[in-house]
Amino acid sequence: MISVSNLSLRYGKRTLFEDVNLKFTHGNCYGVIGANGAGKSTFLKILSGEVNQTSGSVAFTPGERMAVLKQNHYEFDEVSVLETVMIGHKELYAIMKEKDAIYMKEDFSEKDGERAGELENIFAEMDGWNMESNAATMLSNLGITEDNHYKLLKELDNTQKVRVLLAQALFGNPDILLLDEPTNDLDIETIAWLENFLADYQNIVLVVSHDRHFLDAVCTHIVDIDFAKMSIYTGNYTFWYESSQLALKQRSDQNKKMEDKVKELQEFIRRFSANASKSKQATSRKKALDKIDITEIKASSRKYPAIIFNNTGREAGDQILQVENLGKSGNDGILFDKITFMVNKGDKIAVLSQNSLATAAFYDVLTGRDNDHKGEFKWGVTISTADIPNDNSEYFAGKDENLVDWLREYSGTDADEQFVRSFLGRMLFSGEEVLKNVKVLSGGEKMRCMFSRMMLQQANLLMFDEPTNHLDLESIEALNNGMKDFKGAILFTSRDHQLTETVANRIIEITPKGTIDKLMTYDEYINSADVAKLREEMYA
Repeated sequence: MISVSNLSLRYGKRTLFEDVNLKFTHGNCYGVIGANGAGKSTFLKILSGEVNQTSGSVAFTPGERMAVLKQNHYEFDEVSVLETVMIGHKELYAIMKEKDAIYMKEDFSEKDGERAGELENIFAEMDGWNMESNAATMLSNLGITEDNHYKLLKELDNTQKVRVLLAQALFGNPDILLLDEPTNDLDIETIAWLENFLADYQNIVLVVSHDRHFLDAVCTHIVDIDFAKMSIYTGNYTFWYESSQLALKQRSDQNKKMEDKVKELQEFIRRFSANASKSKQATSRKKALDKIDITEIKASSRKYPAIIFNNTGREAGDQILQVENLGKSGNDGILFDKITFMVNKGDKIAVLSQNSLATAAFYDVLTGRDNDHKGEFKWGVTISTADIPNDNSEYFAGKDENLVDWLREYSGTDADEQFVRSFLGRMLFSGEEVLKNVKVLSGGEKMRCMFSRMMLQQANLLMFDEPTNHLDLESIEALNNGMKDFKGAILFTSRDHQLTETVANRIIEITPKGTIDKLMTYDEYINSADVAKLREEMYA
């Protein structure tokens, strides 16, 4: 168990959280959520001892081992991949190193022999003889092939490093596991493996993630940082989100009787409990939901931006986009080739590739930013496009103006300040904030400015390349809803599983050998044996 008592953290006049009292218990996975800057990652660092709290205490059950997903990708650069994983079990690794050092001694004494014997017994009791094979299995499960196990960590690319550090954290079945954004840089298959691993994990897990599908798959509880307090709620992220929205709606419904509100909340819990029985975390979550107290459901103070794209200037005709034998090569060879498809009315197409450089290059071609390509494409005469690229730095580089003046450039009219402010207001920029210089914007603020720009453009076809990067959960929810509600066509690429599953009605994968084009949902696509076989052929 982890017990947090009267915990406070202040930086000068700023209070991140105050008088926090929580208990984390065996067999549960806790998703830590909160607005950007609320202190999610900092809270994990307090638990791991990396950051000192201002006041209060954190206590652990004696003898329990903690493991933390490392964020420094260069810390183990001079260490082999396999050894980096074994370092994750500090006690066992230290015993192994001490034992090996004794055997390497030239002047091996009787005392050394006794110590070596003690260490051998402890090592065997802790399953040390299987240490290397267990580490190798963990690496293989996370997609690190055997030919990489004995390389130095610095020889691997960043995506592979993330997997090795994840293997290090998971290695040896720690009693307490702290994971900060564990799905970053992982592919679909590895995330699915991690979801299954954590769903079956019987110890304490605390995880910070912006991946809603992942939080839903693994979490039994949500830790919400709000009003400088922390509260634990039973259920996964979707249960927390929908229940907080329901509580907010009920709070504003003054005419509804209290007994009707209680009945509505009870029905909500009953519905979620039934759904929970179908999930991997079924037993523990369903039991917890069945015992939930109505008073536990509270409205959140979160503000959600209003991302609404339906103010299109002109309705699209039947001719939208025709792509014929499109191809593009990069420094490392063919990114995609022989790409042929036609966009139809109402299509919301998730564009996939095993190579993120390929999807970025694909959007650069369609938007005209890159004219060096094979094949051709043709937009319909009624089509107006707007896009959000993976890298939006060109829209802010060299700019020295406030948000109103920046956005006015894209209004297409001599719009007055109030009109432009209204679009910024939808993105939660209010009052004096709209006079902030674009030079000082955070990544998330820049993305919200890009959404304001896109809404002003009134396009009837939208393109998004990784639009959830830098966004908090509130903005991701709002974007997801805006894309679902949009009446025009969309081409988009996103690592957000839930967004892709709920928005896309068609999947197009661009490969070095052609197009895979399927009228199906994302989950149907990634779970299809026929598609898996086709993908193998296309990337061979």
